[in-house]
Amino acid sequence: MKVIVINCGSSSIKYQLHDVSLDQVLAKGIVARIGEEGSSLRHQAGDTVIEKDVAASSHGEAFEVIRRALLDPEGGVMSGVSEISAVGHRVVHGGETFVDSVLITDDVVAKLEKCIPLAPLHNPANVIGIREARRILPDVPHVAVFDTAFHQTLPPKAYLYAVPYELYETHRVRRYGFHGMSYRYVSKRAAGLLEKPLNKVKMIICHLGNGVSMAALDGGKSVDTSMGLTPLEGLIMGTRSGDVDPGVIFFLHRELGLSVDRIEDLLNRESGLLGISGASNDMRDVIRKASEGNQRCRLALEGFAYRAKKFVGAYAAALGGLDALVFTAGIGENSPLVRQMICENLECMGISLDETKNEEAVGVEKLISTPTSRVSILVVPTDEERVIVMDTLAVAGLAG
Repeated sequence: MKVIVINCGSSSIKYQLHDVSLDQVLAKGIVARIGEEGSSLRHQAGDTVIEKDVAASSHGEAFEVIRRALLDPEGGVMSGVSEISAVGHRVVHGGETFVDSVLITDDVVAKLEKCIPLAPLHNPANVIGIREARRILPDVPHVAVFDTAFHQTLPPKAYLYAVPYELYETHRVRRYGFHGMSYRYVSKRAAGLLEKPLNKVKMIICHLGNGVSMAALDGGKSVDTSMGLTPLEGLIMGTRSGDVDPGVIFFLHRELGLSVDRIEDLLNRESGLLGISGASNDMRDVIRKASEGNQRCRLALEGFAYRAKKFVGAYAAALGGLDALVFTAGIGENSPLVRQMICENLECMGISLDETKNEEAVGVEKLISTPTSRVSILVVPTDEERVIVMDTLAVAGLAG
């Protein structure tokens, strides 16, 4: 049985084809720069990697590129799309409407469109991807899996903003949180590594990638998280600012004459590591340039770690104790330096990092705390696509 996972962005489509019976990823790839000059495909099937320019002026054409790649004699893994039994769609924002994964119907699509004001940079592309995929594969179940659903366990004291309450009642302005699929997967793996029941563990998970968030989990349930109404709030990210004084927006509008759209673009695409360093949104580049003496890159690195360290302290207080601190996603899984900088001077909280184990933990599951550390520190690679596949099978009634 084959399930394809679709993650549709405004100018890209990422995909993974899973063979559930073999428990393996058959192929994965991305069509990038959709609707722009220089559209490209990167497709990987086993050891075969295909990179080439393609014609993809629309998402519909991009899906056709993916279909051809999956059936191609060189890098293909299927004889026909009829081998696909179900499609799982990653959807960024489900608001309060969708608190769990759902089978996609016309009514669900209509409700997703009503969520667009909550995620205007993400949900329109998600809906386009769903429409195109249903057109191409009309006879198989399509399932929507939501980034926000995991955080529906937040209590009102954590999700309400201190703005007029009517804005929540009328427009559902509140904290929603994201990266929910990652938190679901990583929390279960972390509890397993600790050989403890998930419902008995208080943990903080640091999802550190180009998008960055943290969450406080009590017994496997999210009780607080750093991203808010949108994925812009919280920590310093690759190109997103994270927390700023809301007055900055008014200042930029009044003093610099920037429009709301321009400010939104600036905070989402020109800030974060890129904005501070002026060099790159990629932490690997920032670390390299910082080691070469680039002071702005050093400042970006220090600011990134400092902001994360503050959230560790805040979430430990919110949880009333801490059993595990877990690192995941691209930076969290692969940067011993960033982990070391975040954990530095947290011995007062019972967090003690083993430097040797930390250096050895690159892209692998590993306990990296010292034997005397009261808090277990773990590296757990995430697998959001696996969560989407499992939910797709369950919701579609295909799980064995």
